[in-house]
Amino acid sequence: MAQTAAVHTRAPVKTRRRPLSAWSLGALLIAALIALPIVTVVAQVFIPSGGAWSHLASTVLPLYLRNSLLLVVLTVALASAIGVGAGWLIAGFQFKGRGMLQWALMLPMTMPGYVIAYVYYDRLAYAGPLQTTLREIFGWGRHDYWFPQVASLPGAAVLLALVLYPYIYLLTRAAFATQSLHLMEAARALGQSPRGAFFRVALPMARPAMVAGAAFVAMETLADFGTVSHLGVQTLTSGIFRTWFARGEPVAAAQLAALLIGFVALALVLERILRGSRRYVGDPAGKSASAAARQPLTGARALIVMALCAFPVFAGFLYPVWDLIRRAVLVGDPMWGPRFYAFAGNSLMLAGLAALVLLTLGLFLGYARRMDGGPLVKAALGVAGIGYAMPGAVIAVGILLPLSWADQTLDAWMRATFDYSTGLLLTGSYVGLIFAYTVRFLSISLSTIEASLQRIPPSLDDAARGLGSGPGRTLLTVHLPLLRGGLLSAAIFIFADVMKELPATLIVRPFNLDTLAIRTYRLASDGRLDEASTSALMIVALGIIPVVLLSRAMDRPSSH
Repeated sequence: MAQTAAVHTRAPVKTRRRPLSAWSLGALLIAALIALPIVTVVAQVFIPSGGAWSHLASTVLPLYLRNSLLLVVLTVALASAIGVGAGWLIAGFQFKGRGMLQWALMLPMTMPGYVIAYVYYDRLAYAGPLQTTLREIFGWGRHDYWFPQVASLPGAAVLLALVLYPYIYLLTRAAFATQSLHLMEAARALGQSPRGAFFRVALPMARPAMVAGAAFVAMETLADFGTVSHLGVQTLTSGIFRTWFARGEPVAAAQLAALLIGFVALALVLERILRGSRRYVGDPAGKSASAAARQPLTGARALIVMALCAFPVFAGFLYPVWDLIRRAVLVGDPMWGPRFYAFAGNSLMLAGLAALVLLTLGLFLGYARRMDGGPLVKAALGVAGIGYAMPGAVIAVGILLPLSWADQTLDAWMRATFDYSTGLLLTGSYVGLIFAYTVRFLSISLSTIEASLQRIPPSLDDAARGLGSGPGRTLLTVHLPLLRGGLLSAAIFIFADVMKELPATLIVRPFNLDTLAIRTYRLASDGRLDEASTSALMIVALGIIPVVLLSRAMDRPSSH
């Protein structure tokens, strides 16, 4: 009894908190660097803007807010309708042409939004060839007929949806193919009609993928500058440019950017709430089960489904590419030659370097979470991933302010100490530009690599440690070969996005560094679309290569 009493009265043993590992410290440092531009922008809220903010609030700010909100809602709704519909038709039915359409539906993601806006505005505007031909045939005047306006908020939403729906299509197609189709057969066997089984089984199970894809579309819509600028739609992003560069009010522009960050944060919270904590187990049989469950279509029904799947490919890719090819052959860029090759080389160099940096950081952060899944590391990864939700203009503002301060501080110290001026070392440099890409696109690398790491069983880590391998060696010898597919997918998405990125490149780039995106924007903004067609085509052509690789990777059978 005495022994028992001693056990019950023993003082509790205090456990020492485990010190942070090098992986965790590195993750916290990376998160701090990623958060720097965002913190810089938010801090501008507390700096007096000299009446510029009150002027904005009383004049154009309500318009910016209304247009941004409506543009996001319309674009997400249209892109969801196209992406979910195409994903279900490709995953759920077998029809002639399906094999080609399943990868062709990804092609519009290679088309930058500002390029498709240039093409359709030129073709469908009042002075464009279509309306001009209609007036000549029917003898109409300006007020004798109605024609949809491309240079409008609904027009911008339609065009953005045509190039952004692949984000939703890719995710929902995978969700339908691996999670729902074998259950659809069971639902139909229990008496459900195909439509009822779709809405009651397939759609609810694909909801996390749909919400994730819709979130991508919403963020890309908020980040867009070239499309809304060309079509004359005043949004928060275009307002940031106008306030800083046209009005010369960097503080007020940063305050607009802080407001946009608030809306993005609200959208992210809403996405988490809508997606919830539901997890759906995939079909272990993989492709073979989904192929067996597809419903064969013939005759008129097959033609209708083919037409529905082919329309977004035609409107979002084939027609714009045909128009650009025609213009490039007839006119083309007058700088075609070594100078133009330099634009393409700059784009390829920046995209490749950004992909390498982002894959390295994403791999480090993802493995840090696997090694230490504590709250600090989870918070660090959450901060590191928020950059994708930030428009390039906001990130550029948040980067230029601290970089210019660092350059000025260093220059003043060097002048006072050594009587030597360092000039601008960081502002307008490759370091600043790669930093902007890192903040903007780290989420792509991190989310893809994390998803791939989750599919690797922890027992492999335990076995490697039992054989004497440390964390670094385990990552290189065990995990890296298994992550090859995830790393390839992340690299493809990053490469394609950096090739198309316009606002951050336009603001942060080194002096006299021109890329294909900047060349296209400058020529098209001056109304020289015929000349801009060459650089726009090059962006699309270089973007097709990653899409083809991604399609082949998705169609390749899983090795585990």
